[in-house]
Amino acid sequence: MNISGTYLVTQASHSRDRSTERIVAAAIEGGVTAVQLREKHMTARERYSVGKALRERTRAAGVTFIVNDRADLAVAVDADGVHLGDDDLPIAAAREVLGPDGYIGRSVSTVAAATAAERAGADYLGVGAVFATASKDVSAADAEIGLETVADIADAVDVPIVGIGGVTPENAGEVVAAGADGVAVISAITAAEDPVAATRRLAASVEEAAR
Repeated sequence: MNISGTYLVTQASHSRDRSTERIVAAAIEGGVTAVQLREKHMTARERYSVGKALRERTRAAGVTFIVNDRADLAVAVDADGVHLGDDDLPIAAAREVLGPDGYIGRSVSTVAAATAAERAGADYLGVGAVFATASKDVSAADAEIGLETVADIADAVDVPIVGIGGVTPENAGEVVAAGADGVAVISAITAAEDPVAATRRLAASVEEAAR
């Protein structure tokens, strides 16, 4: 499983009336390394149906596939893992559902939360919001944690971290230079006029910074 690089978080409400499957196909063509099924507006049954389709597509492309929030849904669609937030199952409980081989990500915005998540067994961390964003509902305190906090978290943990929140091809390299192993985006790919080209630009920025 590869979390480093360019990580797409799906959200159909930003997709300009294009299907999630179409956006993911474009992102894969553009070189995305991981896809997270978010789609919080969908019912569990709808997410299951989309998740099964995305699992087939990502597996064929060798792309890591993660489900947001729901460990049970991750198991049901045979995803590689689940990504958890503050209101979701504790990491230990999600591990019981997923088993020993499932990948568990955790959203964090502070060093204390990052080290606690690592101790609890998180396999990677989503750190943010790095920059201001309208794509995710975050508290005022977490609205823009900045590159310095990304660097502090990178120094404090040994698991991979991806920066999320307001990331674009223009600033993605800064996030990686601060210590992130990759970047996670919603709008930068999903809302782009050309998602393939947008993914390629993001991937190039990440790869250049990583070198």
